Amino acid sequence: MKNKNKRYIKTDKAAWFFLLPAAIIYLSVIVIPVFYSFFISLFKWNGIGDKEFVGIQNYTNLFTQDKTFHTAIVNNLIWIVLTIFVTMTISLAFAVILNKQFKGRTFFRGFFYFPCVIAPIAVAIIWRWIFNPNVGFINQFFQAIGVDYSQQWISDPKVSLYAVFVAALWQAIGQPMILFLAGLQAISPDVLEAATIDGANGVKKFFFITVPLLKDTFVIVIATLIVAAMKVYDVVQGLTGGGPNDSTQMLSTYMYSQVFQYNNVGYGTAVACIMVLLMMVVIVPYVSFTAKED
Repeated sequence: MKNKNKRYIKTDKAAWFFLLPAAIIYLSVIVIPVFYSFFISLFKWNGIGDKEFVGIQNYTNLFTQDKTFHTAIVNNLIWIVLTIFVTMTISLAFAVILNKQFKGRTFFRGFFYFPCVIAPIAVAIIWRWIFNPNVGFINQFFQAIGVDYSQQWISDPKVSLYAVFVAALWQAIGQPMILFLAGLQAISPDVLEAATIDGANGVKKFFFITVPLLKDTFVIVIATLIVAAMKVYDVVQGLTGGGPNDSTQMLSTYMYSQVFQYNNVGYGTAVACIMVLLMMVVIVPYVSFTAKED
């Protein structure tokens, strides 16, 4: 027994030594920077000179005086809602279609996933040309079919946010589509066949069999989509830079402008800390509730 206990102790020590490199990287890359960022957010600092301690004043100003910050939060919430209902729905629809047996489905899987591997800033450049009011594809298409319609897609504050979302949607559907496709292929055909024998049609099989069996996949997809929606930056910055008139301002773009354009490092870092807090408030309860064992 003593020899067995000694062997267990040696094994535990070896396990800790194997975990040590990963723990060091995790602490140095994630944990320490997070706490240091919160520390910086308590100061008024331009990134070069001396820091002036202001406590929670940066946070107070954000919530009580900063209208741009309020706009950014609302835009992020709109983006999250659109992402969950539009991006997830389209991705699931494509996955269901591409899960069927038909000639060329492998090609179409790669075709619809391809935009996902393009750099977001390249996506922004592509869609800037598509949205161009003079030579852009959309307005030219309307003219070609005889429809007298022309729109300043990314210059009109009323539609710019939704236009940017369409550009992001083109790239965003690939990853959740692959996740849903993997979840669909993990469903046993015997279960669906049994439902068919019991008289269930395609719609009933989808909502009462397929969707419940995709529960774990939905947890992963919704969590990743919400995080991506909270920190969306590249496409917005590349297309509008948060304009016009802050109509497409996001927390990430506002944080960037405060830190790197106006040198308000403490203020911008406070925005970053709020972003992290909001993501934790949304994601942690959601994953804990939906992923728990029945």
